[in-house]
Amino acid sequence: MKRITPRVGVLALGRGTFDVSYANQILIEVLAILDSLELELLGCGELLLDADQVNSELALLEKQQLDIVLLLQVTFTDASLTLEIGRRLRGLLVMWSFPEPRTGGRLRLNSLCGINLAAHALSRAHIQFAYIHGAPSDERAIERLGDLAGGVAVRRSLLATRIGVIGTHPDGFDSCMFSHKECGELFGVEVVTHDLITFLDSLGEIDDGAALQLYDERRTVLVNLDEMDKDVTLRSLKAYLGMRRLVDEHGYHGLAVRCWPEFFTHYGAAACGALALLGENDIAGGCEADVHGVITSLILRRLAGEPAFNTDLVDLDPDSNTCVFWHCGQAPVQLADPNKEIRATIHSNRKLPLLHEFALKPGRITMARISKGHDTTRIVIGGAEMLRAPLPFSGTSGWPGWTARLTRFWQI
Repeated sequence: MKRITPRVGVLALGRGTFDVSYANQILIEVLAILDSLELELLGCGELLLDADQVNSELALLEKQQLDIVLLLQVTFTDASLTLEIGRRLRGLLVMWSFPEPRTGGRLRLNSLCGINLAAHALSRAHIQFAYIHGAPSDERAIERLGDLAGGVAVRRSLLATRIGVIGTHPDGFDSCMFSHKECGELFGVEVVTHDLITFLDSLGEIDDGAALQLYDERRTVLVNLDEMDKDVTLRSLKAYLGMRRLVDEHGYHGLAVRCWPEFFTHYGAAACGALALLGENDIAGGCEADVHGVITSLILRRLAGEPAFNTDLVDLDPDSNTCVFWHCGQAPVQLADPNKEIRATIHSNRKLPLLHEFALKPGRITMARISKGHDTTRIVIGGAEMLRAPLPFSGTSGWPGWTARLTRFWQI
């Protein structure tokens, strides 16, 4: 899948009584940096020195759907034009000011003073804003801009998102509880519920030939697929085909499925491999009707442009400062260590296929979870380094090494 591309409207403000030549030099540098980023840029890219120039740009940008309104405060200006921009354009207003050398001579830009003055005016007008201060090449400034733009772009993308949920979460899995109303109000996500047993019974309608074709395709991916019970494996693959049919019929971007225990007791096969196939094919999937997990997965997918893996934290080792993330076997194969085999396996407790089995690939990882507790819904975010290590447990799992101490993580 492609990483989401934020839409950024750019306006550069200046005043002719400051060093316009130096201001244009700064502007050229920052525009070159912006061009190198994964952003869709809108705007003339010129230094705007008066209200007429600003109003001409606003007339064009008002017609665009923007994630970020990036106001480059190249020199000092008073707050009047910034207020006009904040009132007329939709999108998070982000002001960027620039440092200048402390030469003992003329203050050539006075950029920071401009956004400080604007911040007071915007707060009095109840207009939300963010700010950046740094040279055009400052990596911290560039990273902050990327974080802001990506976050707002993902928020926009969620407004058109539909998720299907098959069944209800099992008793005692309170972390999987969700509210249709809250998902709509907080994220703009529409959640549609389907009955689990009705879905499972419908899988008998799926053509055997379609499942056999998919089986042959998976033999090229899972090196030991022929070791699995073929009839039960075909049932797992039919579950994927049924899920995909539901996704296509209803326009879902993700699917949360109650798998335990009815997939085993009523249907006679595991859902894990089916959910992994959803992930491989750009559909966020999660077990135990975990809608918050699926929304989190969608956010990460759209930011990273890669599949995400809904997983459990199953072990902590403070001495090595590592932990283990594991799930039965539903990670997409794109997350497998390329130096290791990708295998098929059976569920560790129910002894039925189809599951994936591999160690997660090494590299930097982002962990996130939308969760609700104490009447508050929030997202918890962290980072670590997935280590190249032996498979810690059967299924799909890996060992992240932490930069912060694990004891701190455990106390969150």
